[in-house]
Amino acid sequence: MIVGIGMDVVDIERFRRQLERTPGLVTRLFVPAERELTTRSLAARFAAKEAVAKALGAPAGMNWQDCCIAVDAAGVPSVEVWGTVADAAARRGITEWHLSLSHDGGLATAMVVAEGQPCVREHSEK
Repeated sequence: MIVGIGMDVVDIERFRRQLERTPGLVTRLFVPAERELTTRSLAARFAAKEAVAKALGAPAGMNWQDCCIAVDAAGVPSVEVWGTVADAAARRGITEWHLSLSHDGGLATAMVVAEGQPCVREHSEK
């Protein structure tokens, strides 16, 4: 069952300028395996992390270092989570992530579908 969806679009040139203005941003947003990628790839991964946050309902306290966007040898992207992001996913009942990345016309886009069994919330009657 779909528990959450998220989508984000990043202007690659604007993202490049932001990285130049704020050198520590790469370290704050990306895990070591992601940091040496091209700006275009970093923009797509940032869009994916934003889409993950949206699929989670944008929880407070989410650490960008607790999410990695990986691509296998065949070019298939995936979402890997641990720590704060894994905790937020568990609270929402998310057990599987589906991710699509794209770059075109100076934009990087990402679409995330979070799948699992939604947690039942207890409601109190007044």
